[in-house]
Amino acid sequence: MKTLIINGGTIEDAFALSYIERVKPDCILAADRGMEFCYRNQIKPDVILGDYDSADKTILEAFRRQSGIEWHQYQPEKDYTDSEIAIGKAMERNSSEIHILGGTGTRLDHVLGNIQLLMQPLAKDIPCFLIDSHNRIRLLKERAVLRKSQQFGKYVSLLPLTTEVTGVTLTGMKYPLQDAAFTSDNTLGVSNEIVEDEAVIDLKNGILIMIESRD
Repeated sequence: MKTLIINGGTIEDAFALSYIERVKPDCILAADRGMEFCYRNQIKPDVILGDYDSADKTILEAFRRQSGIEWHQYQPEKDYTDSEIAIGKAMERNSSEIHILGGTGTRLDHVLGNIQLLMQPLAKDIPCFLIDSHNRIRLLKERAVLRKSQQFGKYVSLLPLTTEVTGVTLTGMKYPLQDAAFTSDNTLGVSNEIVEDEAVIDLKNGILIMIESRD
């Protein structure tokens, strides 16, 4: 089951709507201000959750009048962000894929926190993507094959989430590598490009952040 999480970060509606049409999620989960995107685009979420401290009260009441929505409300003074709760709910629903819109934006603390949260579905081998109109972000702990025909953007950047990632081998890319080590004090993996029909990323130990991006 594909689950789409809509968070309250930056969302460009035209891109988001085309992405939703392409992914065709089985479940839409709106976290707090993610309701606003749903409301203005006449999308009825299957699940709404959060502390609702930043939600528009008119929109909140409009959705409360609709039937068939599963609600989860939390106190603002909690130990988890709405994004973390949403990812947990998506995993509870046995999602086979998780896609997150509105998880990036001007709050870099939230962006970095959301990238770290991708560790939770990774631990359960659930593909999870953090997406905006310029970036698609996921974590890698094993081989990944990228097809040029399906790439998100021109650039593929690889950054270590763990302090060190060893045995990194890149083939089919503009800057190939063989058994390299990525550490948290350099930018070795930034701004690579796919040049063959397929590019392969291999690693032996550690976790990489993969960012497919376009200007």
